[in-house]
Amino acid sequence: MQTRLKIAIQKSGRLYDDSLSLLKDCGIDLKNGINKLKTEADNFPMEVFFLRDDDIPQYVEDAVADVGIVGENVIYEKNKKVTISEKLGFGKCRLSVAVGRSEVYQNCRHLENKKIATTYPVLVGKFLKENNLKAEIHEISGSVEIAPGIGLADAIVDLVSSGSTLFMNGLKEVETILHSEAVLIRHPQLGKPQQQILEKLLFRIRSVRKARHTKYILLNAPNEKLSEIISLLPGMKSPTVLPLAEPGWSSVHSVVNENDFWEIIEKLKGAGAQGILVVPIEKMIL
Repeated sequence: MQTRLKIAIQKSGRLYDDSLSLLKDCGIDLKNGINKLKTEADNFPMEVFFLRDDDIPQYVEDAVADVGIVGENVIYEKNKKVTISEKLGFGKCRLSVAVGRSEVYQNCRHLENKKIATTYPVLVGKFLKENNLKAEIHEISGSVEIAPGIGLADAIVDLVSSGSTLFMNGLKEVETILHSEAVLIRHPQLGKPQQQILEKLLFRIRSVRKARHTKYILLNAPNEKLSEIISLLPGMKSPTVLPLAEPGWSSVHSVVNENDFWEIIEKLKGAGAQGILVVPIEKMIL
């Protein structure tokens, strides 16, 4: 029987679509898993469990699943014995304190003796302890942002991405407890076969993520400006230079980091580059 890597992902929620998209970009084709709790990949030794996000760390700790995709906030709240193998770059958010918009908030001492509603009592308790604060924690599930409005709490601690939900409920973000994103976790003592499959998966994930932040560019350059233009294009090792049919001109190919893209393009234009083409990269193998 073929060894398979058992991976747990959310069955619904904010990480579900991005988790499936990542596996697809890694070339992993899953059998139709809609409304199923488990499915398999057709072309990769992988079995997928669809679980509640809060349950994933426990399943990985108990080795029911070998690895899982879950938010860092869940890992630290559940405090299970798992290892983070890779940060995945999606599902970014922050666990923050919010109070009424009309309140004057200067520092965390404002929370002394207050009632705080949250679904993250462990992380809130740790925050209070680190800041030597005494406050009453009300653990609730769902719709935390309405707690101050109905008199249940004076403040809340909840996940924030855009902050629009807080605004609509008359709240403002005043303190960040934790920055979070989706991560790939693993059982601390994987068997050798599972570890080998995990390494293959990590290789694919890193290739996909690297490609998402880079662009492939092609441009025409006058030969007398080649040295200057090449100095602007570090690429993975060095730019590729090919002669054009027109004498005195060359075609230059390179890879540019997305964060530096527009600044570099402007410099290339200033150095005499022409006919600049930009192409997305699907995978990048280093």
